[in-house]
Amino acid sequence: MAPSTPARAGKGRASPPSELPTEPAQAARHRRARRRRASALLEDYVELIDDLLATGGEARPTDIARRLGVSHATAIATITRLKALGLATAKPYRGVFLTAEGRALAQRVRARHRLVVELLVAVGVPPEVAETDAEGLEHHVSEAALAAFDRFLKAR
Repeated sequence: MAPSTPARAGKGRASPPSELPTEPAQAARHRRARRRRASALLEDYVELIDDLLATGGEARPTDIARRLGVSHATAIATITRLKALGLATAKPYRGVFLTAEGRALAQRVRARHRLVVELLVAVGVPPEVAETDAEGLEHHVSEAALAAFDRFLKAR
């Protein structure tokens, strides 16, 4: 039976930490991860809406649902959340549009995505895999890590 955690080459099974972090520190890490997961969905929608508007001039809920692989009802519910948060507006029979705040968020998310992809490719991950992996990683990477990625890429 294979180990459940990936092992480093030549090191065997990963060993447990010699010491646990303090409870408050560990709890803070988990809270941050939960917040990031909650915002990841909204970020994906905003980025996609911006892409659809830029390439085709409109972002219809049906197109959003298809591209994200969700039901139309799920797309409508999330678009409703975006509107409530002031990130999007919608006009009957015209689709979804981003507010200035929504466009700014889309630009930040896209920049994070590109930076994560560039880093993954730089360390040898195939571009297609890097694009897929970046979809998850981009939402969980801290600003400090992004800055370090950027410095690393510029120093190469």
